[in-house]
Amino acid sequence: MFVLRLDQGDMVLESINQLIADEGIKDAVVVSGIGTLDKCTLHMVMTTGYPPVEHFERWDDVPLELASIDGIIANGEPHLHAVVSDSEKAYAGHLEPGCRVLYLAEIVIVEVKSMDLMRVRNEKNILQLVTRKE
Repeated sequence: MFVLRLDQGDMVLESINQLIADEGIKDAVVVSGIGTLDKCTLHMVMTTGYPPVEHFERWDDVPLELASIDGIIANGEPHLHAVVSDSEKAYAGHLEPGCRVLYLAEIVIVEVKSMDLMRVRNEKNILQLVTRKE
């Protein structure tokens, strides 16, 4: 288990990727992520058709509560979603690079050594999580 403490000005996804590299994490589950941000980008799908229409919601120099980060690290690659809120509403989406800590953030990652996970594209070019044993 890893507990990642981020301080003011630290970058969230970039710091998670650095921890993955430094610790040689292959497969893991991100079970908790809380804190505050002043810069954030989340990406979300806007349609039900294929290919999806995607939207990137961006905040710059805006105080946000980071209510949650969770997801899976497979073969060293994180796929993480986040929930952030401003004073009026909450937003959820895929965590993108460039999210910056306002005051602090705390992220808990649990390594899973027996899964041997990877992501492969299906016939529609959508990434699917599988074990190498499949």
